[in-house]
Parts: sequence; C-alpha cells; structure tokens
Amino acid sequence: MPVPVLRTAAELRALPRRGRRAVVMTMGALHEGHAALVRAARERTGPEGQVVVTVFVNPLQFGAGEDLDRYPRTLDADLEVAAGAGADAVFAPPVEEVYPGGEPEVRISAGPMGGRLEGASRPGHFDGMLTVVAKLLHLTAPDLALYGEKDAQQLALITRMVRDLNFPVEIVGVPTVREADGLALSSRNRYLSPGERTTALALSRALFAGRDALAAGGGLRAARAAAGEVLARAAEADPPLVLDYLALVDPSDFTEIGDDGDAAGGGEAVLAVAARVGATRLIDNVRLRPGHPGGAR
Repeated sequence: MPVPVLRTAAELRALPRRGRRAVVMTMGALHEGHAALVRAARERTGPEGQVVVTVFVNPLQFGAGEDLDRYPRTLDADLEVAAGAGADAVFAPPVEEVYPGGEPEVRISAGPMGGRLEGASRPGHFDGMLTVVAKLLHLTAPDLALYGEKDAQQLALITRMVRDLNFPVEIVGVPTVREADGLALSSRNRYLSPGERTTALALSRALFAGRDALAAGGGLRAARAAAGEVLARAAEADPPLVLDYLALVDPSDFTEIGDDGDAAGGGEAVLAVAARVGATRLIDNVRLRPGHPGGAR
C-alpha cells in the first residue's frame, strides 16, 4: 500500500492520530538503517499505533563547503522503503514550510557538548540539527522518537535537549546497522568509488579491533591503541584514509576519557572515529563496556 505523503504542517495536524505515535526523522536517501528504525518504531507502537517518517534535508546543519547541494534526494524510493518497513505516513515538507521566514534567527544551542568531536569539525552543525529536531518534534508531536546509534553524539545531544527543555517525548536509540563487510550504513556511502570503499572499511575494522582488545582484557588504553594501528595502516592505503579524530568519550556528554579512566563511574564508553576518504567524510563508533564479557554491545 502506498504511504500518504504530507507536505505541510496543516496536513500533518490533520492526520488522524491513533494509539502511540512514533517519529523517525531522516534526511531522505533511505537505506536499510532507516528501515530498521521504522521497524523498531512499529514494534514499539504495535499495530494499533502510528509511525511517521520525516524526510527533510536540513540546510541549517550543513556548513560552508559541505555537501548540501549534492546530498541525494530520492523521495520516490524513500516512500517505498518507508512503506515496506511499516510507516503510516511520510512528512516531506519543502524548506519554506519548515522555515517560513527564511533561516531562523532563534535557534537551539547545542552547548558545550556541541563543540566537541563532530561539533569541532563542523562548527554550527549541532545547533542546526537540534533546531530542526525541536521543530519536527513540535510539528509531529510524537510519544517517542527513534534515532540511530551510528550518530552517537547526535543521539546524546537530542536526549539532553529533550531532558533539559522538558519535551514530552521518549528518545530511543537503535543499534547501528552494518553492511555485510562491516561498513556502517550511511547515505554517503554511495559517493565512494570501489577503491575508496575498500579504504573506508578501515573505520569499522579499527573499531572492532578496539572492541576485541578490550574483550581480551587489555583495557581502554589497549582498545584505543588497537584501533589506532588499523587507522594508521589505512592512512598509507591508495586512496588514503585521512583521519579527523579517534576518540574515547563518555557517552553522556562526549568528554574525553583517559586511557585508564572510566565513563560514568565505570559504565559505557564510546570509541568514535571520523575520517575522510576521497571527498566523502564518514563517521562510526562502538560502545565499550569495561569489565563486562565481550567488552562491548
């Protein structure tokens, strides 16, 4: 069955509500990772609930020289993915519907966490992201909203915003979906040439090496070192991997953790990496659990 496409806030408000409503926010170019979010939303709401997928390429979160103009826009294919995964409606507004007065002068500030890692590499990115997420939460009025753990810092910031500003919504993180070779699913993967894709596999290999080192009893220092070795070899590949950062951080605020330290009193840590292969910038992460069997989840 085709899924209804809503283009305006008025059409969204007119959508009959039933059961619990979940929202999955995307910038389009939907892939299996997005489908997994929709399926998780459907599982959480049940057949009597409602799943709304948003498709909006948000200009506020693209910086100068980033790929706003070439970001893939594939709405017809997106509708098929959304419908196949169990969505009830797709909200795909034009820019002027989301920002009727042009770029908004009043925006959400991501605070100190928004200046770390991805925020340091992409100034203003998280302010733009949180601003549109806040608007879409207001417009869709969901009971729960689901986001992928691949964008771990984004998920942490949305969780913090919802808590700090008392949004009446439950935020749910969904594990990263990977291709058979380990590469984390991303809309940007389509930009990679075959050779670039081979190099890009070093991101997941590095993270898995870190996870395995921790599981073997080496501790956080060994985990980070093992990941660094894989990335250093990839820097010599053709084409090379150009590392932006490899960081071990507390998942609650993305502050750096010392090699022998613990996050949140001995809880989880996030081993995160960002790198460029050719013209494409990719990110990935794994969650590490020092002292637990397997070392990660």
